[in-house]
Parts: sequence; C-alpha cells; structure tokens
Amino acid sequence: MPYEGEFASYKPLRRVAESERVRNLLKKAKMITPVQGACALAPCQAPSLNTKLPDYAFAIDGSYAEVDIRNGYPGAKVGYVTVASVLLDLKRIDELDESRPVDPREFRKTEEASTLDAAMPGCNVVTRTHTSALESFREALYENFLDVVVDSEDGRSLLDTYEFLLKQRISSPTACPYKDRADCERSFVVPTGATTCACTNGYPIYSTDALRIHERFHDTSTNGEAFGEVMQVWERVLLIHLLRWFERRELLEQISKIVFILDGPLAMFGHPAWLSPIIKTELTRLNQVVRTQTGSDLLIIGVEKTGAFVTHFEELDQTQTGEPFFPVRTFALLTDKYIKERVIFSTSDKPYGQDTYFGRKFLYKAKSGARIVATMPMLDDAQSDIAGDDVSKYPSFASICGILDKLVSSRFPNSVGPVVTAHSHAAIPLTLGTKVLEQLARALVKTS
Repeated sequence: MPYEGEFASYKPLRRVAESERVRNLLKKAKMITPVQGACALAPCQAPSLNTKLPDYAFAIDGSYAEVDIRNGYPGAKVGYVTVASVLLDLKRIDELDESRPVDPREFRKTEEASTLDAAMPGCNVVTRTHTSALESFREALYENFLDVVVDSEDGRSLLDTYEFLLKQRISSPTACPYKDRADCERSFVVPTGATTCACTNGYPIYSTDALRIHERFHDTSTNGEAFGEVMQVWERVLLIHLLRWFERRELLEQISKIVFILDGPLAMFGHPAWLSPIIKTELTRLNQVVRTQTGSDLLIIGVEKTGAFVTHFEELDQTQTGEPFFPVRTFALLTDKYIKERVIFSTSDKPYGQDTYFGRKFLYKAKSGARIVATMPMLDDAQSDIAGDDVSKYPSFASICGILDKLVSSRFPNSVGPVVTAHSHAAIPLTLGTKVLEQLARALVKTS
C-alpha cells in the first residue's frame, strides 16, 4: 500500500502488461465474441397492451454513507443508512401533460416522498455498556428495525414483518455471535425478539442476528459491506411490509392500480440471502389473493442501473453495421443456459439465482430507445422455471413493458423516472452530505 499522496509510476504498469505470466493467463482464459452472444439471442416484439396502466408508481431506493467521528479512538466511524420511498401519481401526471407547459408547483404535487433513516455504530464506536463495536452494531440493527413504523395507525414495525419472515424459515442453526468466547454455544436457532443465549452468561441475542450481517462487521476498519447489506434488507423487507399492509387493510383488490419499482434486481445477496426464497413464497401467497380478487398479478419491477447484465446489454446492442441489435419495443427473456454461457459463466446444474433471486431477469428496449435491465417477480411454479423463454407464463408482462415505456426518464441514460426520484431523496452527497453527517455525529457524541 502506498503512503498518502504517493502515486505509482507507469513502469510497474508496463511491466505487468508485458509480463509473460499475464500473457499466459490470458491465453488460458475462455473467450467469446459479442457476435456469438448476439446469435444466441433473438429479440422478440413486446406484447401489445390491452389493459389500463396503473394510476400510481411506488419506488424504493436506498443509500448509505460512512463518516469519521471524533470520540477519542482512532478511525472511529458511524454509518448512516437511508431508504427512500416515492409515490408518483401517474394519472395526475397524464392530466397535466395534456395542457403543457406544466406548472412546476402542480407537478410537484404529483410526488410524495418519505425516508427511513438509521445511524449505526461503525469501527471503534462502542455504545452503552457494550464491550465492543460489534455488539453495539448488533443492538442498533435490531432497534432500527423496531423503530420503523410506516403507518402509526397500523402500529406494525418493520421488525414485525422481518420476524414474520424469520418464522417461515426452516429451522437452521446460526453461528453464535459470541462464538469466540469458549463458554458459549457454537450455533442455535435464533428466536424472535430480544432474548439471551442459553449459556450461563446470558449474553443478549437479537432476532436480527439471524441475518448474519454482523459477520461482515469489522472492529478496526471500514464497514461499507455491512451497511450495504442493511440497506438491501431494508429495501426488500419494506416491499413485503407494504404489501402485507394492503392485505391487513383489505385493499389488495385495489393494488392493480399500483406498480412497485425496486432499485436493483429482485434478489437478496450476501449473508441475508436466505430471505430470498421466503420472500418469494410470501409474494406467491399474496399474489394468489390478488389473482382471485382482480384476475391479474402483482406489478413489481426491479431495475438495474449497473452490473454485468447492464454492460452485456450495451455490448449486445452494438453491431458492426452501426444499427442497434434490439429494435425499439423488443425484449429478451434470459434463460438459465444463456446467462451461464454468455453473462456469468457457470457449469453448475443449479439454475442461475435459485438461492438469491425471487424474480426473472429480462432485457427490454423501450420505445424511446432506452435499454432497461429488469426483473419481474416469480409468482408461481411455472414462472420460477427459467429454462425456457415462454413469456406467456407472465400475464403481466405486457403491462410491465408499457410501464417501462411510460416511465423511462430523459434525465439519465437508460433510467426509470421513479427510481431516479427515489434515489434523489435517498442519496447522501459525497461532499456536502458527509460534512453535515460529520457535524451531526459530533453533536450526538457530545450529547451522549
């Protein structure tokens, strides 16, 4: 590692590039050409829309930041996690579009935003009577789930929804958070609520320990990965929390008027990945109720902004003649075989994303020309089979394409408007935002 302000010269870079070992490695690497990928994929015309589009779009996006604080210990940090939800009145937007130019004040009324915010201990920040930053982080994670109540009349916290999902988990022992202490159990099934472990010491155990996010936590370095996993869980549990709220209020028959849009794929990665199949099961159950009452499926879309699939779509759509490979309003439903051969190389017999995805991935070229990499939920056994590309198994697919056509944003390339709006509320600016958070952190430390 270099010293602060020390920069590498070009000589090592040239030496590495010309190294015989590097050349030999590249000779061994598997190679495919974009043409091979293009030949294996045939864009299909999007189905015609024969139903009314939703009146509302509900988007969820999150952000996190880690800032330094001064508490007397070197390298002390605090993590801030924000998840924003934005409700857009699409029907009102259409009405305003009919009489341009649109009054900005009226347009702002079509958007309602709210945020869930949390401050969490990072490296070298120990709270209360805890003996380590790790123990402080675990308690804060549980309390933040407990504190989030989306509807005060309903009174249910995000922890209620998370613990409902936890109860659906087949008994699976989790390594004890105190496994480094010789007198504590090595593993056990984490119960709901805040309890104590079975050993004579009675160490605190929290239901959120089952997420195993604390295993990403470091007492002596940055914890961006841990805070990223917290954000990921909050986004997806919030989606289920909202759908269950509709069910408790007996409003599922009205839910076809809303499309839910999540930043990122409909999946769960890392230590909390065990939640993914449980979320999939709960979505299937809720969708059965919706199908019975409305005759249609839940409208949920995950939109990816970056990653291997976004890069693949960009490369795929560029041909030697200069003409795009995907005409407007065409799509490709990605199969397990295609993904493993052309995007994420694998020889596994297990279907791609079986343990992490609760959605089916597809590429869509909107009528504006925007390239969208998205996922739609798997809501029954037929939709969960990604071996084939029969789009008729997804009765809401025509609506999803129509929604993407309508919501594509001109503010950023290949972006979806509600996600852009949600991100604007959730994003913490890297300069001004961190300075504000640093001041807040100092104030909180002084107060405590």
